[in-house]
Amino acid sequence: MKDIKLIVTDMDGTFLNSKHEVSPEFPEIYEELKRRNILFVPASGRQMLGITKYFGDIENEMAFIAENGGYMIYKNEELFADKLQEKYVEEIICTIREISGATVVISGKKCAYYESENQEFIDYISQFYTGNQQVNDLTEALNDSIFKIAIYHPEGSEEHLYPVLKQFQKYDLEVVVSGKNWLDIMNKNINKGNALAKLQTTLNISPQQTMVFGDYMNDIEMLQKAEYSFAMENAHPTVKEAAKFEACSNNNFGVLKTIKNYLTIN
Repeated sequence: MKDIKLIVTDMDGTFLNSKHEVSPEFPEIYEELKRRNILFVPASGRQMLGITKYFGDIENEMAFIAENGGYMIYKNEELFADKLQEKYVEEIICTIREISGATVVISGKKCAYYESENQEFIDYISQFYTGNQQVNDLTEALNDSIFKIAIYHPEGSEEHLYPVLKQFQKYDLEVVVSGKNWLDIMNKNINKGNALAKLQTTLNISPQQTMVFGDYMNDIEMLQKAEYSFAMENAHPTVKEAAKFEACSNNNFGVLKTIKNYLTIN
C-alpha cells in the first residue's frame, strides 16, 4: 500500500464515534498527512456546515464532500453544487407525511428546513444540520438551492421508508438508505462516488492512490472508486461486501488506526 495521495472518509459511523466525537489523535495524524502531501477529505450526507465545524482552522486546506455528493468544495472554493429537481418535491413531501413516524428535512445550500415542532427531533438534527430553520409548509417554494430531501424514521429507514419511497426512482431520482434511521432523495447520479471521481480528476489522483472508509449504503459508490476501500467493523453487511478491507469500529477510531498503520509502515 504505497503512494496514497487521497484519503476520503464518511463521518457518522465511520470517522466520528457514536458520540459524534473526533479522535484526540487526529491533529497529530493530520499534520503528518499534510507533511506527506496526502489530502484528507470528509465525505458525508450532512450539510457542509455540519462537516466543516469539526475541523476549525484547517478547513481552508481541505476538500469536503457534503450532501451525499451534491456539494463539494476544495480550499474554500466550490467545485460542484447540484440542485434537486423541485417539481417533484411536493409529491414526495405529501407521501412522507403519510408514513407514520417519518420526519423530513429539506437540505439547501443556505440552510436546512423542517416542519416538525418536536424539540427533541430539532435538537437531534441540529447535530448534523448546523444551519436550520423551521417553516410552516415544506411544499411551498424555498428561496434556496435544494440538494436533497432527508427523511428520518426512529424505527429504521430500510424497513419503514425505503419500501414506500423507492417509487420516486421513476422520476430519475436517487433514493438511498444513508443510515440506520435516514433515507435521502437526490437527483440521479448524485452520490459520493461520482463526487470523489470529480475530485480525483481535478487533482489528477488515481483510484490506486486513494483510500476510502465507509459504513453505510450511501458509501458504496465511493468505496468503488478506491483501490484501498475499507468498511468499518460496524458497517452494514452490504458495505462489507463492497469493500476490499475492514477497519475496526468507529468507536475504536478505526479510520485513524488504519491511517496510522499506513504511515508507520510507509
